[in-house]
Amino acid sequence: MQLTADNKLRKLIVVGDRVLIRLKKPNAKTGSGLYLPPGVQEKEKVQQGYIIKAGPGYPIPVASDDPEPWMDKEEKVKYVPLQAKEGDLAIFLLSGAHEVVYEGEKYYIVSQAAILMLEREEDL
Repeated sequence: MQLTADNKLRKLIVVGDRVLIRLKKPNAKTGSGLYLPPGVQEKEKVQQGYIIKAGPGYPIPVASDDPEPWMDKEEKVKYVPLQAKEGDLAIFLLSGAHEVVYEGEKYYIVSQAAILMLEREEDL
């Protein structure tokens, strides 16, 4: 399969309660008409961006009733799902985010605990 701009993120797997966020394009101009240099809005404590990928959620420990727990077998992990879903606009704390660069683009890996609010477009 050829790697293109559309499918390059498909091979990424986000782990646990984390989400992958691409920052929303900031306005280059303030309300009063001043133009801001690049990077000024990136230093704000609260950021907003779109969730590109979401992890499975919080893992739940599975109780073992097997008489021989040391035997090798398929692991059955269950998860409590996240509230955040792909496509949501997330408002999150920058202090709880980790900046990564993948394929030349900047993303943030954020745990669900650092997300303050979500905006979801749903059909009414």
